[in-house]
Amino acid sequence: MISILGIAAFYHDSSAALVIDGKIVAAAQEERFSRIKNDAGYPKQAIDYCLATAGLTLSDIDHIIFYEKPFLKFERLLDTYLAFAPKGVRSFVLAIPVWIKEKLFQKNMLLQQFVEHDQNWIDKGQLKFSEHHLSHCSSAFYPSPFEEALILSIDGVGERTTTCVAVGQGNNLSIIKELSFPHSLGLLYSAFTQYIGFRVNYDEYKVMGLAPYGEPVYHQIILDKLIDLKEDGSFWLDQTYFDYATGTSMINDKFCTLFGQPIRDEKAPLSQFHMDIARSIQRVAEDIVLMIARHMKEETQRRHLCLAGGVAQNSVINGILAHSGLFDEIWVQPAAADAGGSLGAALAYWYQALGNTRQLETARDSMGGSALGPGFTQSEIETRLIDLEAVFEVLSDEDLFDIVAEHIADGKVIGWFDGRTEFGPRALGNRSILGDPRSESMQTKINLKVKGRESFRPFAPAVLAEHCAQWFKLDQRSPYMGMVVPLVESKLTPVGRDEDKFGFDKLKIRRSVIPAVTHVDCTARVQTVDVDTRPRFHALISAFHKLTECPMLLNTSFNMRDEPIVCSPEDAYSCFVATNIDILVVGNCFIRKVH
Repeated sequence: MISILGIAAFYHDSSAALVIDGKIVAAAQEERFSRIKNDAGYPKQAIDYCLATAGLTLSDIDHIIFYEKPFLKFERLLDTYLAFAPKGVRSFVLAIPVWIKEKLFQKNMLLQQFVEHDQNWIDKGQLKFSEHHLSHCSSAFYPSPFEEALILSIDGVGERTTTCVAVGQGNNLSIIKELSFPHSLGLLYSAFTQYIGFRVNYDEYKVMGLAPYGEPVYHQIILDKLIDLKEDGSFWLDQTYFDYATGTSMINDKFCTLFGQPIRDEKAPLSQFHMDIARSIQRVAEDIVLMIARHMKEETQRRHLCLAGGVAQNSVINGILAHSGLFDEIWVQPAAADAGGSLGAALAYWYQALGNTRQLETARDSMGGSALGPGFTQSEIETRLIDLEAVFEVLSDEDLFDIVAEHIADGKVIGWFDGRTEFGPRALGNRSILGDPRSESMQTKINLKVKGRESFRPFAPAVLAEHCAQWFKLDQRSPYMGMVVPLVESKLTPVGRDEDKFGFDKLKIRRSVIPAVTHVDCTARVQTVDVDTRPRFHALISAFHKLTECPMLLNTSFNMRDEPIVCSPEDAYSCFVATNIDILVVGNCFIRKVH
């Protein structure tokens, strides 16, 4: 037995993953345990969880792989400051002491931390270092259901690389093209995230969600002034508009002057201008990724596409790729951002350094539905709820699914806690808040009264896989909610005059028979649910389908604003008590809200 522990840490979304003999045994983000959103610290609790799942101590682990190379990152930092000198002296003075004191000596820091897990642990050379985008590419290809594929990894920046193109075949993965810092699609998108008044490395998905309310008014200005885009999708960014290379901000005054407004204060209302800016940068991002994919498809002739890196969490771009006709099928790593780096690092070592044969799992990927985090037995759940003094009843599966389906159809909001915690940012039916997709008021109700977030934020439909094609223009599986696609025309409703509606007024228009999960551009971020991967969630949706003839539920993550998705029964109960969730289901325990 060969065990490999992967670790991602010290930037954002720290995580750990355990691979034994090539099989993914466990993977989790530290935030789920620490309850700190996007926790960037050393993932001690995530590592402890992975070890406990396999019944191992750290001394039992054969190889420990960190997801990137700190020395290469430090070289890039020095090169950048030298290239831009004397600009950025203040930022340099702030950054270098941290690197010299901590990050440059990450190996020693990690070795010291390992003893905290296991007093008997001895350094025998187990710790190795992968490369950032190799980890991303490996997380995308090796768990995928494809024997061969083109692989794209696009994010802000790794050590130096910002965009990476690779080819996978069997157990081999070869990087064939790279784009380097400071020319980065991820950082360009983050620059506009800051300009709109959202948080960098945190709220990029809000820009994507805001984009359909606007028009691409500034699309050409971005292409003319900020970026020199080539036909193959490679590009050069004019750094005179940006400050991220050497400063403490993403953008500068010249950037703001170009678009005619200052950076929006986070407390100020969102205007049509901000919606148009969001739509414009979203369109540019779509253009670039599609150009890269098209060029590399022609060059490599690969029939499948795998995606990872932070930009792979832009599900609108993924949907466009799926509809492009370029590939037979695309597969998106469910933990596409840095969290997935721990898993990719472990898998890269298993297949590349150790040279093991890759065994495909027929048409399914090897992520196990991404249900790789902590789970709890029914008896553990009951004990914990009793300790919380929760009043609950235990129902059989047959009664549970029917009763919950009836409550959803009656307009109730359900907190649904079942099985192992999902690895990645999406709740996929294990730690979900559920509602009726047919309701005109459900989107606003959950956004404002449960999640405490902006009213424009859309929700996803979790649809029975066997019924997906009748509702959505999607001809492949989407088990990880990774693609935004249009609804079929037969499910849309006439909207009458729409052109006189602007901004969030568009929310008030009913566009389909499932308005709670239909975005203003008549699309939806689809999760396909099959009986093999998620039998209990499939059974619940089937019960709702039998009752209503609607084969889907509204599905969103089980958490409040700025909190991680719930992990334990205690987390779920705390969220239930603090919000307007009507009913909590934990395993087979059924809890009603006492008003």
